[in-house]
Amino acid sequence: MFTARIRAIIAVFATAMLALTGCSGGSSGSEGGATAKQVKIAIVTPYLANAATKKAVDEFKSQASPLGWSVSVTDTAGDMSKLNSAFQDAAVQKPSAIVMVSGDPTQASLGLKAAKNAKVPVYTIDAAPVDGVTANVASDNAGLGKMSAESLVASMGGTKGLVVMLTHDPHPGVNARAKGAEKVLTEQGMTIQKIHVNVPGPVDNARKSVQDAISANGDAIKGIWGGWDEPALGAVQALDAASKKVPVAGVDGQDFALAEIKKQGNFKSTVAQDWRAISGKVVELIKAQVETGKAPEKNDFQLPGQLLQD
Repeated sequence: MFTARIRAIIAVFATAMLALTGCSGGSSGSEGGATAKQVKIAIVTPYLANAATKKAVDEFKSQASPLGWSVSVTDTAGDMSKLNSAFQDAAVQKPSAIVMVSGDPTQASLGLKAAKNAKVPVYTIDAAPVDGVTANVASDNAGLGKMSAESLVASMGGTKGLVVMLTHDPHPGVNARAKGAEKVLTEQGMTIQKIHVNVPGPVDNARKSVQDAISANGDAIKGIWGGWDEPALGAVQALDAASKKVPVAGVDGQDFALAEIKKQGNFKSTVAQDWRAISGKVVELIKAQVETGKAPEKNDFQLPGQLLQD
């Protein structure tokens, strides 16, 4: 009888302990809260080989990392058909956002449609706020073009003549810079020769194009404007090889451009883009949308550049 009572007491005690443990476990889970949603970002770009594009991507990743975000990067090396495919592949994965860095988003219309159908917001860096893009963040490219052209005119010291413009119209930012620069150069009475620069390979392509321009025009060339620093560098290489003294201005503020400017040779100036602020703004906008579920009210943000010269 005594033994039976002891066994009954032990059974009741064990049941109570199990119940207490269950309650404790539930309480612990409640106090810990739900696990935060994993933010996944798919970056797509046709221009990762470009130094400015890579810097923008690297800045985005460096600012997303402390937030615990997962970031993938797909580069299509100038192939716009593959860019659409990259968008479509990303949309299927349903990331928190797709970020396109550089390039013309209108050439990714199929990709933008896929993202819209999948209800995935698309942000762009150094592109354009077209239909299907939640928000674009870039430099004030018209302002960059104006600033760099004014610097080139100053470097020409009042000389008027032929100015070679190295452009890439498919890129909205470079196109806007070229228009801003052309306005300044035209107002100063310059004759303009525009040369399209191929991407990838802008340095080599610009060097060969400027070599051809030198052969055709000789000393008539009084200045060269580069829509970004790579073609400006190619122009400097062509001029140096031909022993020509012609001022060159670029845009982007790349380290290699600054190194050339310090040599006090043909590369006279560049205008730096604030990639930390640009990419950081996109991180900020995406974070706000993830947390609130609301897209930003404004869809176009333009940040100023800074003139750098010796």
